[in-house]
Amino acid sequence: MSSVRRLSLVTDEVHASMPPRQAGALRVAIATQDMKNLNAHFGSAKCFAVFDVTREAWELVEAVAFHDVSDESGKHRSEGDDRIAPKVEALKGCHLLFCLAIGGPSAAKVISAKIHPIKVPQPQTIQEVLLRTQTMLRKAPPPWLRKVLGQAGVAEKKPCFEDEDFK
Repeated sequence: MSSVRRLSLVTDEVHASMPPRQAGALRVAIATQDMKNLNAHFGSAKCFAVFDVTREAWELVEAVAFHDVSDESGKHRSEGDDRIAPKVEALKGCHLLFCLAIGGPSAAKVISAKIHPIKVPQPQTIQEVLLRTQTMLRKAPPPWLRKVLGQAGVAEKKPCFEDEDFK
């Protein structure tokens, strides 16, 4: 049995599941080992920092911690203990998942939960990830992000020629 801990900021009551999403926000999960950097593979992430991100700000929603993680060896356990399903279940409600790597079967489960996985080639700070996400939201989002925004019910900014930077 996999052990999952949810660490949430609460103001009035204890939440049994992921707190409601801030209106107009994109919910983003970041695979991390230290709550400071995007520095983990999906299967080996000890923690996922979950944020609501808008064009203007971001807010930490919760940290979801796992004790039973892979060792990044690429080998599966013989006893058949599924460490992926609890992670996917815990991240339901997120729109984007940033990680260093994610295997094909894990990616399929994540996508089936309506979470868009994004592999980042090198570790970077969580702040850098959030700033880049805000930049994508402020400018004309790429097609894959427009699709995610539509599914999330987030109104996207329509591009117009006045937004262009002519030099």
